[in-house]
Amino acid sequence: MSKPEQPAHTGSGPLFERRYWIDVQQPRLAAADLLDHIKCHLPEYAPDLLADFEKTKGQAHCLASGDEFGIRILGPWNGDVRVTRVEDDGFELATLESHPEAGRIHFSLRPHSVLPDTWRFEIHSRARSRDGLVALTYDTLGLGRRVQQQTWETFCQRVAEKSGGLPLAPVQVETCRQTDSHTEVSQDA
Repeated sequence: MSKPEQPAHTGSGPLFERRYWIDVQQPRLAAADLLDHIKCHLPEYAPDLLADFEKTKGQAHCLASGDEFGIRILGPWNGDVRVTRVEDDGFELATLESHPEAGRIHFSLRPHSVLPDTWRFEIHSRARSRDGLVALTYDTLGLGRRVQQQTWETFCQRVAEKSGGLPLAPVQVETCRQTDSHTEVSQDA
């Protein structure tokens, strides 16, 4: 039986909204072909030493709503996610009960808003820590945050490499940390 979803409001600590993106110019693969490859080979894009994806529910081939993945995550916690949406320009995963985070993550590949023959691959998450212990190790000590950032930066880099195009800059990272009293935004390059 499938585990229930673990939405952000059920978590603990601040809500983190994170965006990781890379802009690629003159890709050799069409955006639709690249996104289809990502959907059909999701585990190949994540660094298996940090986050090893294994499909546990659904057909062996491409993503479909309702598919589930078990993720072996570096550190003391593993987690499960469910595919909640599959669209022409992306897909979304929701964390399931016992995942270290509570929330959703969306992957998209879209034309750049200004530059011709350029597209942007973006990973956008909105999540809280599952509980106080995860919040301590993730946010306060920063251990989980570093593993997560390295995982998604590598994912973006692998998408850019597969495209055959020219990355215009290193992977960009933006974090918005929201608490009851304030919002803090930071950017890393």
